[in-house]
Amino acid sequence: MSNHFVEEPSIIISAADLAITDALLGSIAEEMGEALGRTAYSPNIKERRDFSCGVFDAEGQMVAQAAHMPVHLGAMPAAVRQIMELAPFYEGDVLVLNDPFLGGTHLPDITTISPVFVSDQIIGFVATRAHHADIGGMAPGSMPVAKELLQEGLVIPPIRLVDAGKRNDSVFALIIRNSRAPEERKGDLRAQIAATEVGVQRLRAVANRFGTSSLLARFDALLQHGDRVIREIISEIPDGDYAFQDRLEVGDHGLQIQLMLSITGDEVMFDFSGTDPETEESSLNAVAAVTRSACYYTIRCLAGDEAPNNEGCYRPIHFILPERSVVSAGTPRAVSAGNVETSQRITDTAMGALALALPDRIPAASSGTMNNITIGGFDKNRDQPYAYYETIAGGAGAGPLRSGRSGVHTHMTNTMNTPIEALPLAYPFSVERYALRTGTGGNGLNRGGEGIVREYLFYDKATVSLITERRIFAPWGLSGGSAGGLGKNTLIRKNGEEIDLGSRAEISVDIGDRVRVETPGGGGWGKEK
Repeated sequence: MSNHFVEEPSIIISAADLAITDALLGSIAEEMGEALGRTAYSPNIKERRDFSCGVFDAEGQMVAQAAHMPVHLGAMPAAVRQIMELAPFYEGDVLVLNDPFLGGTHLPDITTISPVFVSDQIIGFVATRAHHADIGGMAPGSMPVAKELLQEGLVIPPIRLVDAGKRNDSVFALIIRNSRAPEERKGDLRAQIAATEVGVQRLRAVANRFGTSSLLARFDALLQHGDRVIREIISEIPDGDYAFQDRLEVGDHGLQIQLMLSITGDEVMFDFSGTDPETEESSLNAVAAVTRSACYYTIRCLAGDEAPNNEGCYRPIHFILPERSVVSAGTPRAVSAGNVETSQRITDTAMGALALALPDRIPAASSGTMNNITIGGFDKNRDQPYAYYETIAGGAGAGPLRSGRSGVHTHMTNTMNTPIEALPLAYPFSVERYALRTGTGGNGLNRGGEGIVREYLFYDKATVSLITERRIFAPWGLSGGSAGGLGKNTLIRKNGEEIDLGSRAEISVDIGDRVRVETPGGGGWGKEK
């Protein structure tokens, strides 16, 4: 922490003040996350912790975040700024949205936002974003192999879920009615409302502790500090232009993501000119907020723990995003896989460009996919419909100092494992095999991490959707290291027939069928001695 001081009229913010405020605001976001995770109904939120929480100033600038989902947190400020059109706000308001073209990421990610008042003045906002296991659409789990947004589920523009402390039952009912698991949605939405209220109470307490003027001055000082720290990091990167490209697995030749990373002094430009246009063939279109999140994340990784977690860190980072491209899609394109898969490929591309500038600091490509699986149907034993979603870990890329970890979620996903013991207690399927895939980590001086094999056995008919990548284009190695092993998705019929499902599939399974997901390993780093 530097000894810089920020002075407002009669208000001086010291380095110690900054550190204390940063820790306090970060703890608010963490406590919101704990409240959300502990009170949610779905395993995806409760067990896997597929959610994010943040604290924002009155203009919608993020001043603190918890260490949750990178793909959420870089995009959440856009959602907070979108809800400004609903002003004036009232104490007790909770705003909700999921529209990817109005501040969301993809439809399963529902965001709740509340203003925080002190003496009739809005001092800031708090927000949660959580991935709901089903929000309607053409397939259980709301992540189908879709061609347009409306096939993916219910689209929620910025609206009031709670109006001045009174829940809007019509909006609540509309969201719940459009899910295949209404009781689960009801519980998860209540958990988000409760977590948002925790944030409101805690931020108001901090304002009462320091005084409103002092807290607002601290907000500004934190944002300036984030800007300053990241500029120092960027200035350590050699000036120049660094080009890299990678591909998504669509069509015969794939969809190209082209990046020119330009470093000039203490600022960086991510220029995606030359990237392929948005696609009508799949949902691998990323909205601009997702692309920015991935790029913010790669630069933020260079800073280590000394940088604060706020939007000031983003000020030296600039973009050229071609409109209607796969990294800046527009309505009505399907975008569910853009959030989970294209975000990973954008991260790989940005890391690859940074590796040209900093060859001794950047690791090889990790598995590069979230390995999304959604399962849904009607549970006859429990006499209710269900929808289940999870992502599966893979191998981490090796770096110049160490080998990659095996069986770990990397980059834009920061979720946990869903314990397999919990699944047959709630759903008509189980996981019969769960192990590391030995030999899938790329060879090198430091070896890439191993992928995972996870095999599901079905006790009743169900619909299964798989949205994955790195089944054709392997995670690349660096500095002479070899690529990580490819992933593979297989349907195993009860008669023993095996069917390769490719990168993406939507299938019907019967009693006794199995689906085996084998995830990629990480790339190796350096030549073997």
